[in-house]
Amino acid sequence: MRESLLFLFFTIWFSGFVAAKPPNFVLIFTDDQGYQDIGCFGSPLIKTPNLDAMAAQGRRFTSFYSANSVCSPSRAALMTGCYPTRVGIPGVLFPGHKTGLNPDEITIAEILKARGYATACIGKWHLGHKPKFLPTRHGFDSYLGIPYSNDMTIDPEMNLAADIVLREGFTADRISKEKPKRNLVPLMRDEKVIEYPCDQKTLTNRYTKEAVEFIGRNADKPFFLYLPHTMPHIPLFASGQFRGKSARGLYGDTIEEIDWSVGEILKALSTHGLDGNTMVVYTSDNGPWKLSNGRGGSALPLRGFKFQTYEGGMRVPCIMRWPGKIPAGTHCNDIAATIDLLPTFAGLAGAKVPGDRVIDGHDIWALISGQQEAVSPHDMYYYYRGRSLESARKGKWKLRRTGKKQGGVELYDLEGDISETKNLANENDAVVKEMLEQMEAFHAALVKSQRPAGKL
Repeated sequence: MRESLLFLFFTIWFSGFVAAKPPNFVLIFTDDQGYQDIGCFGSPLIKTPNLDAMAAQGRRFTSFYSANSVCSPSRAALMTGCYPTRVGIPGVLFPGHKTGLNPDEITIAEILKARGYATACIGKWHLGHKPKFLPTRHGFDSYLGIPYSNDMTIDPEMNLAADIVLREGFTADRISKEKPKRNLVPLMRDEKVIEYPCDQKTLTNRYTKEAVEFIGRNADKPFFLYLPHTMPHIPLFASGQFRGKSARGLYGDTIEEIDWSVGEILKALSTHGLDGNTMVVYTSDNGPWKLSNGRGGSALPLRGFKFQTYEGGMRVPCIMRWPGKIPAGTHCNDIAATIDLLPTFAGLAGAKVPGDRVIDGHDIWALISGQQEAVSPHDMYYYYRGRSLESARKGKWKLRRTGKKQGGVELYDLEGDISETKNLANENDAVVKEMLEQMEAFHAALVKSQRPAGKL
């Protein structure tokens, strides 16, 4: 009798433990991928069967926003849940910079690591390449990737691994003495350069292999996998398996290889029995380059490109999947953003959002899980360009300040005019006045609570 009671007790206890295991998070973040550049978002030429299947098994977000239209600020926002200007990263960081994301900031990885999560960053970081700013100093157990954009250079002061792979005739002495060349970038593991120049044709494949191995190693405990792909930022590269295969040229090749990567990651989750306890998020850091000869992506039907606060610069494709938790084959058109992921992940992991600082994002689990009465928590969403608050969205209305002395305000009804073709400012004075006042008040408050970037 005593043995039976003990068995029953431990069975109930173990079942409760299993049920209480926090969810895993896989966050896939592409670079400069346009709103239309996925089959289920309307791409006429790029084939993305794995992403389309992910959408069929999950939920598409059609009014999902990055917090900036260029790389470093959009990533600062993602990691901190804040508008990038608030955390001192309003513009792009370069290899010559000695600044980065302040070590005092609290990232998604740090919040989850404190809850016992294994964490890995695999891909493009771009929040400072000096050791004190790298992912390993911001809550990630490990890092593999190019620390900034793939069209940049090496910093001759970077730490080189003892077993570094040197290509194209380079030596450690050449790296330290020669003027760095554009498009020749370092591949890092943790805080040291392990390959220079990096063979970019192999990147998506290598990132994927690393991600699959990380999932396998951590299948028995909660994990956070952050996979910010280097592609399709220019210069474009694809492996031999995908190069020349897409009807959309080399740009399409890179997206189709990323789609393959998504399939491999979903396969790994299934193999390890993790589908039912893993939330996968796929989105982009900002809109596509405006480039000729098919080198850039498409934001259609949105107006604008990277570097701009038109919708095409900051509204990005987003798919979320968690079988049994996120309703399959659905979509959400409410305003949501990358800054919402930190508070949402924290809530699902049973962690608290930092209470000693302003966090701009909101927990949007109600939207993600398709709760019937859920609405966007963003009364107004703000589009920064550098340190300037250039645009904002409030419900269906989008206001944009052009900087021109006369007629310097544009107002669009995004519900009826998603392509921002008809300026309705002159016909809606009250809406313009209200939105401008709200924007000014928000920006003034942000400046007062602004936090500095990290410095050496």
